[in-house]
Amino acid sequence: MAELPPRREPATVRHFARITDVALAALTLVFFVAAALATGVHNPWQGSIQLGLVLGALLVVRRRRPMTVLLLSIVGIFVYHLSGQWSPAGWIWPAAVAYFTAATTPRVRWVAAIGLAQLVYSAVDARWILDTNPTRYLIHVLGEGLLLAVLVAAGLTYAAATRWRERLREADRRAHVAEERLRVSHEVHDVIAHTLAVVGVQLNVAADALEDDPAAAAAALRLAKDIRNRAMADLRSLITVLRDSPADTAPQADLASLDTLIADTRAAGLEVTLDERGDRAAVPAMTAIAVHRVVQESFANTLKHAGASRAEVTIGYGLRSITVDITDNGRGVPGGDVTEGHGLAGMRERVNALGGALTAGPAPGGGFAVRADIPVAGSTA
Repeated sequence: MAELPPRREPATVRHFARITDVALAALTLVFFVAAALATGVHNPWQGSIQLGLVLGALLVVRRRRPMTVLLLSIVGIFVYHLSGQWSPAGWIWPAAVAYFTAATTPRVRWVAAIGLAQLVYSAVDARWILDTNPTRYLIHVLGEGLLLAVLVAAGLTYAAATRWRERLREADRRAHVAEERLRVSHEVHDVIAHTLAVVGVQLNVAADALEDDPAAAAAALRLAKDIRNRAMADLRSLITVLRDSPADTAPQADLASLDTLIADTRAAGLEVTLDERGDRAAVPAMTAIAVHRVVQESFANTLKHAGASRAEVTIGYGLRSITVDITDNGRGVPGGDVTEGHGLAGMRERVNALGGALTAGPAPGGGFAVRADIPVAGSTA
């Protein structure tokens, strides 16, 4: 199958991200100005508000240009300090969000190097504190260094968690593809098995009637051709699942195709009676497909192996479950031992996948019987 396109975040996630960035921009401005006022800045319009606006505005585009936002934020902080303004919140904190965002990118080593260079400069710039208050100087340097380490570590952790979630999503997508391929293989088997059984019967009829009744032989061959054409259409619709454009996939055979299936089987020489109890229109799609395939595979087995002349199909459409019974008057199974081939195994897997159960074996009055109990999705027991 074609490689899946890059995953696009849902619109709600993108809107929430934009709202988060705007909120962080507003908080950066408010906190920076509040810290300036709390640390003795009497007129925040002399640089504090301007720097807060710049730092906040840059955060609006931090997801698209994380390294550019980080570098411009640091430049803004340097300009603020070099203009002789008092730093109300240190060197690292005003660019905390920018550091965190940049640390989530593959350029985390550059982020650490830039932060270390800023720390060295801040330690040199604050050396005047060392002469008057060594403890305060130590707290200043270690605090800035610890904050930088926390921001880089948080960015790395967030990036690792994001990659892990992406791997989980990729694993889910691959599992879905594998399940789809398995489903297609079951569908292909069912279609081919039924088609070969019915066409084989018609070819035998044509061969037997070729000399005595050419018209009957021609009719049998035409019917075999029609069934073959329908099977090819079914196979084409299944194979499109494995191609690049899943949108081209045609609907799978379900209860709407049940009448055609029975008509084809009758044309193959098997007398079929259908007894439906309930409303087939209320059956969910996946359950309907399973019912159709169980009946189809049962007919194929009857035509190929049972030597039967009659088959009875009883389908009960309940509110909580669907019951499918198929019996024939064939020769049954010698000794009562059922050898489960691909057909029965495929039916059982299909029914079990929907939470149901399938039994198959000799019928009490002779012949062979298949029974499937399939719960209706969303029902309660």
